[in-house]
Amino acid sequence: MKKVILLGMMVVLGLASFAQADKTEVRKANFNLASKQTGIKWYDPVAYFTEGKAKEGKPSITATYQGINYYFESAANRDLFKANPSKYEPQYGGWCAYAMGNDGSKVEVDPETFKVTNGKLYLFYNKFFTNTKKSWDKDEAHLMKNADANWGKTFK
Repeated sequence: MKKVILLGMMVVLGLASFAQADKTEVRKANFNLASKQTGIKWYDPVAYFTEGKAKEGKPSITATYQGINYYFESAANRDLFKANPSKYEPQYGGWCAYAMGNDGSKVEVDPETFKVTNGKLYLFYNKFFTNTKKSWDKDEAHLMKNADANWGKTFK
């Protein structure tokens, strides 16, 4: 009987491991990643919150959360991230918040064009005379609702 229970527990743990691995692969496939599976184009996700600035991270100070690597300006920022990674991750996998809200598309961002609202980080496209943060600011509530719904479809 003990062997059957042990075998059953091993099967359950094995299935949970596969489910977690699958979730990680889905995240990696849908997030806006630079080389080395790195989010926010190597920018420090914590600095947006603690300094109100976009700061490049250092390749020597990293952390990984559910398959996504992040670089940090300091070990202190890395430690803050490790304590609560979901607090610091950008919304919509690091894709342009405006584009996600406008039509659900995944558009590259300029990590230095951002907004922190209600404790969440939003990134925006800003090139070739187009700054989507300005459009987002004009209709933020509506675009955020649409973006949340569109991003939710990504993982169904």
